Amino acid sequence: MRTTVELTEEQRAELLKLAAQRGMKGFSGLVQEAIDTYLESQASRASLIEAALAMKGSLKSDAAYEFEARTKSIRENWR
Repeated sequence: MRTTVELTEEQRAELLKLAAQRGMKGFSGLVQEAIDTYLESQASRASLIEAALAMKGSLKSDAAYEFEARTKSIRENWR
C-alpha cells in the first residue's frame, strides 16, 4: 500500500545511503522494517504492562511495605 510520509532532507539522505549499502534501490524496505520493529516493541511493552498489572495484590502487606520502603530509600540516595 502506498502512503505519504514527511521526511527531512537529512532523513531521506540517510535512508538512501543505508538502502544503497544494502544493495536496495529505494528505502521502502527500510521503512517497513522500522515500522515492524516499532510495532513489535509496542506489543512487547503492552505485554509487560499487562503482566505487571496482573501481579497487583500478589505481595502480602508486610512484603509490600518493605518493598515500598526499600524503593523509597533507593530513590532518596540515587545520584
